[in-house]
Amino acid sequence: MKFLDHLEEWLVTFLMGGATLIIFVAVVHRYAAGLAIPGVQDWLLSLSMSWAQELTIIMFVWMAKFGAAYGVRTGIHVGVDVLINRLNKEYRAKFVIFGLFAGALFTAIVATLGARFVWENGAHHFFFNLLGQSVEGIPEGPTTPDLEWATWIVYSAIPLGTSLMCFRFLQVLVGFMKTGDLPHHDHGHVDGLDEEPIAVDANPYAMGDNLHPRDMHHSLDNKTRADSAANKGQNK
Repeated sequence: MKFLDHLEEWLVTFLMGGATLIIFVAVVHRYAAGLAIPGVQDWLLSLSMSWAQELTIIMFVWMAKFGAAYGVRTGIHVGVDVLINRLNKEYRAKFVIFGLFAGALFTAIVATLGARFVWENGAHHFFFNLLGQSVEGIPEGPTTPDLEWATWIVYSAIPLGTSLMCFRFLQVLVGFMKTGDLPHHDHGHVDGLDEEPIAVDANPYAMGDNLHPRDMHHSLDNKTRADSAANKGQNK
């Protein structure tokens, strides 16, 4: 299961980083090609980046589908649970189980319909042709405008990502029935940043910065003593 978790995270990270890099390169190429630099401008204009927008859209679609499954596993998805949390423990558990089961059922239906659509949109022809079966009367399926990829490959994000999301709903459901706990994500926490705990005997009023509260009473007393000492020094 750990391998599937890491694969899910690596896939989302790769798609997000790759799409961002492609967009950056496409924008730089567009503006740099407009600069009248001898030799460089002609070379940039010879490079076609018309495929960049289509590819980034495909990558973001795949990222969203698998990111949704990641959100179910980690508890990132926003849920309106004000009323649920006000119920007693028994009724709350029943509603949570019903909600998780409904999510699993819905994603299972979407994954099934998506798989059927992909199969009829060109996957049928591809796999039959790959296995040496007759493809007579089976449509090959359309391709994307710029990359000319088979659209069934692009649409495969629906059955694959939604199936994983269904599995995550069932995984959370089984975990909740065993432990009574749901995955929770702290939106105030940033991964990779370790918060250093303040020592128990630390006095936040004594810290000389503007990020911690100050004891104004003692600060005024210290200032008064300092002024008094300064006046005595001048009188001498």
